[in-house]
Amino acid sequence: MDKLTADKIIEILSEKFPDPRPELHYKTPYELLVAVILSAQCTDRRVNMVTAELFKEYSTPEKMLTLTKEQLGEKIHSCGFFNSKAEHILSASKDIVSRFGGKVPSTTEELKTLAGVGQKTANVVYAVAFGGDAIAVDTHVFRVSNRTGIAKGKTPAEVEKGLNAVLDKNAWSKAHHYLIFHGRYTCKAQKPRCAECEIAAYCEYFNKNRPISD
Repeated sequence: MDKLTADKIIEILSEKFPDPRPELHYKTPYELLVAVILSAQCTDRRVNMVTAELFKEYSTPEKMLTLTKEQLGEKIHSCGFFNSKAEHILSASKDIVSRFGGKVPSTTEELKTLAGVGQKTANVVYAVAFGGDAIAVDTHVFRVSNRTGIAKGKTPAEVEKGLNAVLDKNAWSKAHHYLIFHGRYTCKAQKPRCAECEIAAYCEYFNKNRPISD
């Protein structure tokens, strides 16, 4: 897709979502990091329910480290994959305390050295908590980017590279939220709502699959 068309799509989505913010609840970079780790293959709504209780007592890496893996696993059980998530959260918390003075690192390179933090999680924390320019490619961004043709790729890394190339850097962080929300509420995985889609005219999937009128 050419840059003018991609920019038009982002412009339309910016009007639809004028104040894009993550739906995960957090107060600090550390809380955001934990919430994003918990959100893997889990809904934001469920994560918010779990962290509402978890963060009452364990909102810092130091406090989190007073829990055993089993104790933390019980508290986050409903988020799924609780054993590995508990292990990652505790390991990351230990590194934040021992290597970064108790502060969540503010660069993607340093963030990715923490357990359970891949490119997507690092980009989310970097962009949302520290105001950096980054596009985190989750399942929604991946689907919408490929389906519309904004950026095609077989892997999240390929899609991220394509988005970075076609969109202005200062638009990356907001575009990340626009694409997530559009994928979550309109361009759904099983049944995309093309009839009510504001960007259908610019979408490769829609133009390829729409019925031919007489």
